[in-house]
Amino acid sequence: MQIWESIIIALRGLTVNKLRTFLTMLGVIIGVASVIALLSIGKGFEQNFNRQIQSMGVNVLWISPGNFDIFSDGSEGASSREARRRQRAPEPLTMGDARALADPALVPDLAAVSPEYSSRPNTVTWGQREMDSSIIGITPDYQGVRNVTLAMGDFISQVHVDRRARVVVLGASVASELFESYEYPLGQMIKLNGTPFEVIGVLEKKDRGIFGDENNRVLIPITAAQTRLYNAGTFRGELVVSAIYAQVADQDRMEVVSDRIHEVLRDRHRLEPDDEKDFTVISQAELLQFGSSITAAISAFLGSIAAVSLLVGGIGIMNIMLVSVTERTREIGIRKAVGAKRRDILLQFLVEAIVLSLIGGFVGIGLGYGVSILLPKLAGFEETVVTSGSVLLATGFAAAVGLFFGVYPATRAARLKPIDALRYE
Repeated sequence: MQIWESIIIALRGLTVNKLRTFLTMLGVIIGVASVIALLSIGKGFEQNFNRQIQSMGVNVLWISPGNFDIFSDGSEGASSREARRRQRAPEPLTMGDARALADPALVPDLAAVSPEYSSRPNTVTWGQREMDSSIIGITPDYQGVRNVTLAMGDFISQVHVDRRARVVVLGASVASELFESYEYPLGQMIKLNGTPFEVIGVLEKKDRGIFGDENNRVLIPITAAQTRLYNAGTFRGELVVSAIYAQVADQDRMEVVSDRIHEVLRDRHRLEPDDEKDFTVISQAELLQFGSSITAAISAFLGSIAAVSLLVGGIGIMNIMLVSVTERTREIGIRKAVGAKRRDILLQFLVEAIVLSLIGGFVGIGLGYGVSILLPKLAGFEETVVTSGSVLLATGFAAAVGLFFGVYPATRAARLKPIDALRYE
């Protein structure tokens, strides 16, 4: 009952000077809105990252040339540095490597293996229309491994690969850029870097993600990319590839298959036990782990920036509460003279500070939610996600700010002596 009466008194006191109350709450409003809006950006980035990784396919291992470790802490022992110094030039990945990985006798539990080759320049032309796009040479297994869907037409077949056929499957944005809605793309002859290719299919549209716009790509047979469009070169009699994607049949076997891929490629690249590997195998789980650590750091950074606004708002609350204590010194003296105890005065001003902070917090929640909805439209963010956790965090932080910065003014009011307070002019 006493707390409820203190809330009523606090609300009545706050409405006496509405402008001053609003200006005091403004810092908290901006702080809470900033917390919610900025955390929604971090959460949206995380979900977008995870969705992009999952859209790469199911149970996929990505094998790339070169040795890099996204989880390395930057430290390495003397033996590792010595091995790195004496290591010969790294070998590229080749079609022979892809065939070896696809051999079930060498690497069991692989559902499919999809090598790809890409290079530059990448110019796509049809008539007078020209655009830049990613041109990727692939095999038929690419469709299942990378989880792509056709909107119309056919996908690249093994016959196309064997014949180095000049056929192309367009990404959704490439098709819409080159062809008007009334123009039928299938069967049309477009030029890739000046070389004519026949359009045989168009891919379904995908959401744009952090790895770029997957709709802005064209797919051609890998052999046509390596020999007709670019000069891929050979290594030990095998055509070079840019990357290899391997789809594991059972998710529980991902780590075992990854270890086996390391063994096969080290053997094919003739690496000694002490030699550094010249390739990298990354799983979706590792990419998701890497993405989670990055997004957690981003969210913490953005949240700390927003917390500064709440801190400033808290200082504003303390300032106005100290002014309020000074203005109501005689009121405090009268209340003490008629029997109010120190804890009653303390509770009154503490509740007033918390109410002031919470009202600003609730207004800030609405503002932050509105800003998070508008950000994708105004600032070009792909997605923002407001979670109940961010709302509760902002609300709790606002209440904590009111409590923390209201303690000193409330304590100062409670310590006033009745005689001194009654004589105050």
